[in-house]
Amino acid sequence: MNTEWHFPIMIVATLLLYVGILRLILGTTTFRRRLFAVLPVAVVVVVGGMLFGKYGATVFGLPWWIYYPIPAALTVVAVPVMFRLSLLRTLAYILLAGVSSPLIHLGFSFLLGWNEYMPFWPVPSLTAW
Repeated sequence: MNTEWHFPIMIVATLLLYVGILRLILGTTTFRRRLFAVLPVAVVVVVGGMLFGKYGATVFGLPWWIYYPIPAALTVVAVPVMFRLSLLRTLAYILLAGVSSPLIHLGFSFLLGWNEYMPFWPVPSLTAW
């Protein structure tokens, strides 16, 4: 079965969650005031990172130690630098950003049976029961 259509849905879901994390970390006032900076950063980190990860591995044949850590490093560095986060907000951001990917994978895998978000982590699916 062709699952290529899963990828854009995963990107949108990840982007929405990521923007929510940024709103939580930046606070409502800063988030609204810097919205025109938040959205491009979110698109570059999420969409750019996911495209680089997927096509870096499948199309360009990059090794995992290139296609995985580069988007991860961008995720960790871009927001604290761009928005000059305090140490506490940076640590909270890194924690939330780090937990979000496994949670998204768990949701897609368990609820829908889509395991391609993090294929190296097998999760049983409700659709298999």
